[in-house]
Amino acid sequence: MSITDSTLKGKFDEVAGKVKQSVGEATNDQSLANSGTADQVKGHAEQIWGSVKSAYQDKEAEEKPRAEDNAHDVRERIASTAQNVKERVQTELDNLRK
Repeated sequence: MSITDSTLKGKFDEVAGKVKQSVGEATNDQSLANSGTADQVKGHAEQIWGSVKSAYQDKEAEEKPRAEDNAHDVRERIASTAQNVKERVQTELDNLRK
């Protein structure tokens, strides 16, 4: 699992919010304490968003080789089908010439 910028920013906001809340409570500044709590909530949300982005990136990286293999298989089937059509047309033309 990779760490995204959102995850790091969220962790920073969470820690900063805890500090603000503690300072606000220690100084009896309810506004600062409330702001700290809001920053923590924001930090948690950013971390969740970072986790979602990370999971998507991991899944995308995991599926890319599979998609490339599938694309190769499709190209091979198309080429094989074209070869078969060419051979069949040539056989029919040879039959007409007889």
